[in-house]
Amino acid sequence: MDILFAQIQADLRSNDALRQSGALLQALQQSAAGKDISVIAKSAVEEIVAAPASAICKKLAFDLIRSTRLTSDLWETVCIGIRNDFDFPDPDVTAAAVSILAAIPSYRLGKLINDCNKEITNCFDSGSDNLRYSITETLGCILARDDMVILCENNVNLLDRISNWWRRIGQNMLDRSDSVSKVAFESVGRLFQEFDSKRMSRLAGDKLVDSENSLATRSNWVSLTVDFVWKKRNALMSRSLVLPIESFRVTIFPIVYAVKAIGSGSVEVFRKLSKASGNGVVGANMQELGNAEKVVGVLDVVTHLNPFLSSSLDPALIFEVGINMLYLADVPGGKPEWASASITAILTLWDRQEFSSARESIVRAVVTNLHLLDLHMQVSLFKRLLLMVRNLRAESDRMHALACICRTALCVDLFAKESVRRGQKPLAGTDIVSLFEEVRVKDDLNSITSKSLFREELVASLVESCFQLSLPLPEQKNTGTESRVIGALAYGTGYGALNWTEPSLEVVEVCKPCVKWDCEGRTYAIDCYLKLLVRLCHIYDTRGGVKRLKDGASQDQILNETRLQNLQRELVKELREVNTPRICARVIWAVAEHIDLEGLDPLLADDPEDPLNIIITNMHKVLFNVDASANTSNRLQDVQAVLLCAQRLGSRHPRAGLLLTKELEEFRNSTLADSVNKHQCRLILQRLKYVGNHQESKWAGVSETRGDYPFSHHKLTVQFYEAAAAQDRKLEGLVHKAIQELWRPDPSELTVLLTKGIASTSLKVPPTAATLSGSSDPCFVEAYHLTDSNDGRFTLHLKVLNLTELELSRVDIRVGVSGALFFMDGSPQAVRQLRNLGSQCCAV
Repeated sequence: MDILFAQIQADLRSNDALRQSGALLQALQQSAAGKDISVIAKSAVEEIVAAPASAICKKLAFDLIRSTRLTSDLWETVCIGIRNDFDFPDPDVTAAAVSILAAIPSYRLGKLINDCNKEITNCFDSGSDNLRYSITETLGCILARDDMVILCENNVNLLDRISNWWRRIGQNMLDRSDSVSKVAFESVGRLFQEFDSKRMSRLAGDKLVDSENSLATRSNWVSLTVDFVWKKRNALMSRSLVLPIESFRVTIFPIVYAVKAIGSGSVEVFRKLSKASGNGVVGANMQELGNAEKVVGVLDVVTHLNPFLSSSLDPALIFEVGINMLYLADVPGGKPEWASASITAILTLWDRQEFSSARESIVRAVVTNLHLLDLHMQVSLFKRLLLMVRNLRAESDRMHALACICRTALCVDLFAKESVRRGQKPLAGTDIVSLFEEVRVKDDLNSITSKSLFREELVASLVESCFQLSLPLPEQKNTGTESRVIGALAYGTGYGALNWTEPSLEVVEVCKPCVKWDCEGRTYAIDCYLKLLVRLCHIYDTRGGVKRLKDGASQDQILNETRLQNLQRELVKELREVNTPRICARVIWAVAEHIDLEGLDPLLADDPEDPLNIIITNMHKVLFNVDASANTSNRLQDVQAVLLCAQRLGSRHPRAGLLLTKELEEFRNSTLADSVNKHQCRLILQRLKYVGNHQESKWAGVSETRGDYPFSHHKLTVQFYEAAAAQDRKLEGLVHKAIQELWRPDPSELTVLLTKGIASTSLKVPPTAATLSGSSDPCFVEAYHLTDSNDGRFTLHLKVLNLTELELSRVDIRVGVSGALFFMDGSPQAVRQLRNLGSQCCAV
């Protein structure tokens, strides 16, 4: 190896261009093989970079430099060589020297650019296409980088020079050379993209946070470039059309971004952020633009792009055109048909073999922009989109797409219902039931044993979207892609505060089969569903039966309450088909708490099909369930829930009280009841007896429902001994992230800076989680609790789990109380007992 390196160095020292280029190629091969070539790199810098050489040797030497690390003194030598090459007679040598600027370390780049300012500017005026291409490409990469923006913060001269170079790069979009024009479009697009996404360049080193000054600097460049593109848009569109067709794609984004910035008024935000006095004249001229001129400008670009949508060209080009036309469809004055044409074209790519790897991008593009379409188009796309989303591989993509679809379904339903109330003709297929009636989706929802996670994600997304719809709308200070959806929601929910319950009622009807699913122990989707059902039953007060016209109920309310009552009866009948005791206990809770007992037919009291008899039969099954497997049942929680249901159900109705008294006495005397259950049964039986003997004075403790659903799959430790619990947590995270992104978008840095802080109403505060106990050790405590507001009792069940192979004969458990304790009766005895808890010793 030493002999080979010595030979390479000898060839580099020769003045023969052929030998030098051969040596450099050999050195690059050694570098690619993982060899340390720092010795050769030093020779290359001294013999090629810092000395006169051919353009090919220069390029190969610069490639070699990029593939290794140089010391600071060698970088100094490289910079001297670059300065000398700027004055070299051969423009190809200068072009090679320009290309290495992107690899110069940040600490040395600022000085080099300052020293070579005049030479760099002269490159833009060179007669050589190759040199103009090289300077446009290299500066387009460097100047958008964060490290260059930061260098400009403390150097006004450098800032002025770079601003001038951005102007020259913009002008090069109209260069006579196709290659120069293309790379100038790419460079301007990169500037816009860096500004929009705040992504860091890989060459910029560690992640840097934009300061206010660096944001102002970049805003200045963007606003100047946007103004230039707007003024020259017709010439730029004409120039793009005479480029080779494979280069046309890079011209689309810069033109669309700039025209949208003017058309939507966001360029005014850029100007405010830029704090540049030089922008005043241009800004004043732009402010004189009328709305009509902006709309015409946007229309010109759409007309320019439209022919490429229907052509059978490169799929990537169709996708790029479609995405950018969707981007324009949301500009004030934009038309739904622009979005329709774009989405139709993008969807044709789904079955194109050469574009199959981008299916996630297709779905995301379509579902994110559904709100731009008219109702007819949205409805016609729904069933197809659901099947497309179902085929997505990545869970995060699937969840985001589902969140978009579910949100749009609710908006369509609200909007259509409000239109009917205002006297317009009803549009078929806009209700939730119709939107989700596709045969394969319906079969999946009704199948008990399907292993598809998609249906759980669908139910969870639909339900979480209903809850988001019930919250107050966020304050929208700036219009954006969310504007039309928020507008539709505001329009749709203007009828009344309970309007969100109408689509929600349809959701609980569509998703009803989920209670019968076998989800291999997962409960998240079913918990979501039952929580919404309980909330609706509480709002409509189903316990009191269907309201009447003479009580002040509207026709809509009567219809909705009747549907909800029927749904409850159907769920009661399906209790026998519920798959596990865990789900059975939860469905019993959701139904028993809110069912109208007074409305049951007394003639059916002895009929096994009577709803009350069915509920009590299933409560019996849970109480006397002997399957203690952790994967199918959590007996402690199930029994606790059923006992609380028994107390509330039996207190409300004499027949329920009699039947449940018999059940509780049987359970209390069985071997399945532990000491806690026996005491609880005794207490409940006393209460049922009291209520039965005092029918005239209703016991206040059972008078009202609270709409609470106390179940959750949460564990108090990071370890999950059940795979299903871990899967539930993952599913919950995906659902919440997707829904929150969609309904409560984070404010951009621009908005925060402009408004100097964001209103608290714009963001939903996430709920705080309070951990009772637990650790991540192999031996830990898991706790479940249920509270009974009527009883005033907080029951805590602790379970010690030992995941080690060691036999632990005795385990010390200490239960502590943190924070203030408040009791309704102010009992000091209760406080004292809790505070003096000592260490249910426990054998494992």
